[in-house]
Amino acid sequence: MASEQNQIYHERQRLQFCLLHSLNNLFQQKDAFTGASLNSVAEKLVLDDPSKEIWTPFSLVFKPHHNSVTGNYDINVLIAALEGKGKTLIWHDSRNGASAIDLNDGMLMGIVINVPVRRYGGLWKGRHWMALRKIDGVWYNLDSDLQEPQCFKDCGEVREFLEYIISHDGQVLLVKNDDRQLYRRKKANYGWYPFKQS
Repeated sequence: MASEQNQIYHERQRLQFCLLHSLNNLFQQKDAFTGASLNSVAEKLVLDDPSKEIWTPFSLVFKPHHNSVTGNYDINVLIAALEGKGKTLIWHDSRNGASAIDLNDGMLMGIVINVPVRRYGGLWKGRHWMALRKIDGVWYNLDSDLQEPQCFKDCGEVREFLEYIISHDGQVLLVKNDDRQLYRRKKANYGWYPFKQS
């Protein structure tokens, strides 16, 4: 098991860059995203916002969608970053429970989770991003707070973990491959689309 885990890419937590680490762990690639690329995404979101940012002396550090020094990116950055890679983010309605998630869905790339955390003896409260991904048929917890990736024994254990997250004010977000990419791959491989073109 240790040799398998050595082959799995896993970034460890630094400052408040947990969203950056989660994305790189999800894509299993160093620098799939960088601090600079996520800052650029966050700044573009501000430019595209009709109610533009009002500048204050704090604006150099505390931006609308991130902290320019420590990271701390918000959900808008996550959505835009994933869309830039041809992925779709779907919020899982916690009222349905974890049992409603199809962990064997071929379109499911992975799962991003946002959970409340307390640090520094409870003096600081915030939220933390982490990623789960199925690699070679096995689901892994790729949380950057962990020393190393943790594997789940089966889908039942993944659902138990997700149920715990949901019951403790966590948010579960499903990362899906874009349908159009799947259809393009099918056409390239088999020369057809699964539906009529208009």
